[in-house]
Amino acid sequence: MTTASEIAITKIDCLASMIGCTPLLRLDFRLDGKTRHLFAKYEQKNMTGSVKDRMAYCILRRAYESGELHPGDTIAEATSGNTGVSFAALGRALGHRVRIYMPDWMSRERVALTEAFGAEIIPVSREQGGFLGSIEMAEQFARDEDRVFLPRQFDNEANVLAHETSTGPEIVAQLAAVGRKPEVFVAGVGTGGTVMGVGRCLRAASPGAQIHPLEPANSPTLRMGRRVGHHRIQGISDEFIPSIVKLDQLDEIIDVWDGDAILMAKALARVGLAVGISSGANFLGAVKRIDELGPDATVVTLFADSNKKYLSTDLFHDEPADEKYLTPRIELDGWESIPCLTRD
Repeated sequence: MTTASEIAITKIDCLASMIGCTPLLRLDFRLDGKTRHLFAKYEQKNMTGSVKDRMAYCILRRAYESGELHPGDTIAEATSGNTGVSFAALGRALGHRVRIYMPDWMSRERVALTEAFGAEIIPVSREQGGFLGSIEMAEQFARDEDRVFLPRQFDNEANVLAHETSTGPEIVAQLAAVGRKPEVFVAGVGTGGTVMGVGRCLRAASPGAQIHPLEPANSPTLRMGRRVGHHRIQGISDEFIPSIVKLDQLDEIIDVWDGDAILMAKALARVGLAVGISSGANFLGAVKRIDELGPDATVVTLFADSNKKYLSTDLFHDEPADEKYLTPRIELDGWESIPCLTRD
């Protein structure tokens, strides 16, 4: 007799074709007049428009397999936005009640999208503890209520596995299709699942590959070990270093000013790539490594989501340039898409 959990696994497997297998872009540009190029995974092609769908799918599927999650359970998670949208969409598609704890300064679009999928949002103010308060409130809810599943994205190794087994292999295969091997990967750290998981895969394929975590120069949490300052790159540097981030397994931290990231995301939109602020930051981090390594280096990054989730933010306001910014030195010449031809 087929169990309810087996039926749930069948249902979640039906969603697999809507997640992953995203294009890899080759972007051509000039830095101080010198021709350069880099590669970026275009993650808004996922089910809800962000890279977080990969993690949400992997966590939920493994939770069904292990018996931690059962049909009818409530999914409760603390998130700065994209993760909430992903768990809301996948959770509701699977018939779960979804409860999302989110700092109340996130963009209105992220809140609206999460609610549109049928999730309940609990806004958390700075006075209530901000992001750390959101996590504690989710934990308390699970202690107080029966049948609550906590994904715990900041501590869950399935978050890393999602990228080690999907994002990373896709990058390796797409680069191989154009005669390349990965040499450098740069990614902003929110939960750290992307940089850790992709890093493991790329180093297995190319043992000398360099894996760089990225954070806002305005708020160097990774460098300081705690929240310092404020920044506008939603989705990264959430106030603490997640347990799944192992800095001793990574290369040098790269930092980018939030205003520079905003200007770069604006510039990418003008060549047809409507991406979010963290994507602008990732692009700049990759440019920094190319500037150091030279034009022949194969440097890869990731465009996590689209600009549609930032309509009410400074991404759509005038942003003054600063002499320390990198964007004014960059001219974008165009891009081409390398398709993902295989799916595990």
